[in-house]
Amino acid sequence: MISPDLLDPLALDAVLAPFGSSRMLPAAAYTTPAVLAWERANFFAGTWTCLGRRPARRQRAYAVGDISVLVVAAPDQVRAFANVCRHRGHELLGVDESVDRRAIVCPYHGWAYDLGGALAVAPAMGTTFDRTPWGLRELPVRDWHGWLFVNAAGGAAPFDVFAGDVERYVAPYRPERLTVNATHRYEVAANWKLVAENYHECYHCPMIHPELCQVTIPNSGNNGTGPGAWVGGTMDLLPHAATMSLDGTPGPGAVPLAGVDPRTVVYVGLFPNLLVSAHPDYVLTHRLVPLAADRTLVECEWLFADPATDPVYAVDFWDRTNRQDWAAVASVQRGLASRHHQPGPLAPGESAIYDWVTMLARGYRDLAEIPR
Repeated sequence: MISPDLLDPLALDAVLAPFGSSRMLPAAAYTTPAVLAWERANFFAGTWTCLGRRPARRQRAYAVGDISVLVVAAPDQVRAFANVCRHRGHELLGVDESVDRRAIVCPYHGWAYDLGGALAVAPAMGTTFDRTPWGLRELPVRDWHGWLFVNAAGGAAPFDVFAGDVERYVAPYRPERLTVNATHRYEVAANWKLVAENYHECYHCPMIHPELCQVTIPNSGNNGTGPGAWVGGTMDLLPHAATMSLDGTPGPGAVPLAGVDPRTVVYVGLFPNLLVSAHPDYVLTHRLVPLAADRTLVECEWLFADPATDPVYAVDFWDRTNRQDWAAVASVQRGLASRHHQPGPLAPGESAIYDWVTMLARGYRDLAEIPR
């Protein structure tokens, strides 16, 4: 449970009130470094966090909340370990460093582990030293439709329970068969939760997204959640539009995704940090990495059925839309820092925001409530 000194319990009560009378999270949830530190340890390290697509090289290190994780991706299996040598605690790889070696080697004293985490070499430890108890600490990891998720602290609910019904939205697009044809990384001057909240509503779309409103209907579709730690829904394309691009048409060589609704775009967010936007001809993801209470790294990837497809038509559309959103959430971040701010109400069309912030509020009180 988060300390009442960080988040007022009465403010969380207001968030959890019935939809129509509830309020948003208090400003401290978005502006206080100590709240973010709690979230890193509990929402990120303590649940299932997305690391992105399966790494191209055999070993890669990631920061997952307040824990450093080493992922080993063999052709037939992915494993994750605490990124800590069992000898003196040196990192086996620096965060975001990757190598393509057949052994895991600590650069400090040369202790080496096989790709299964067993200690294989311990220089100068003597012939009687028993290496068996000194293997790497293994962590739960899951390859889900080509995205890697890790539970860095251990002890989270099984992944299938965590993901719950989001599978029915994502599985028809078979993302594991798609290829990443473009990647953009943005540094957004806003709290990670504001980026997710903005994603989960289109109440703002007529005000700041003229291009988006030319190809889709902002108040169309349905929102929903659970069981599982996710929030999402759908939106409908306008009659003239075949996809979300600046003119509503796919680019040359784009291949429609088989077996999916050609008139619908799916938007789902798997807590805490993966947003999946599934279109009739491509899948876009936003992966959120909190850098500070008021700063977030957003990694966007565009996935297509054909590796040769030029992604520019989708990238140009969403890059423009993203930048409109980043300006909006940065303004919200500044407003939340004002002494005059008070948590506001939700509009009738913001049910997905309600699902998101109530998931957060329940998690602040009891991490076991995620998933629900």
